[in-house]
Amino acid sequence: MGVSFAKLKHELMKMVPPTVFFFILLHAVVIIRALMVKGTGISLPTSVSVIVSSLILGKAVLIANMLPFINRYPDRPLIWNAGWKTLIYTIVAGILHYLERLSEFWKETHNVAAAQHELLTHSNWPQFWAIQILLFLMIGNYCAFAELGRVIGRDVLKSYFFGPRVDVPPKWQKG
Repeated sequence: MGVSFAKLKHELMKMVPPTVFFFILLHAVVIIRALMVKGTGISLPTSVSVIVSSLILGKAVLIANMLPFINRYPDRPLIWNAGWKTLIYTIVAGILHYLERLSEFWKETHNVAAAQHELLTHSNWPQFWAIQILLFLMIGNYCAFAELGRVIGRDVLKSYFFGPRVDVPPKWQKG
């Protein structure tokens, strides 16, 4: 039982950083979306749906990180892996965003085909793509910092932001 609990705790702790990141990110998107639709009467997701979405995205990142093709360019410059992971995570986020919108229409129609038709005909596509662009940029930042943390170590990266600064290991120094 102790081994199972330790494994579960380890997995949950690996899920915390992306979940917290997406929790903050999705709240920023909800605020931006609320500002964009102010006065239109369109309902917005609640904090509960943002929490659920961030948990789903955090778990998706954890699962994606276990896939053999996710760390495709470990020996190339960081931009390769960061760009690749950004693409993968953005596609996942786009699918989840689309499904979230589909579920809103499904609540009204109670039919998936009718909800799909309503979504395609009545969605504000410029708003959808604006949110996707925001997600892409924010996920790109997450992936860049995650890759940097992978290379220099989480503790060193954390010390650069929150202190006290850890000296650069000798193997990084030139000369």
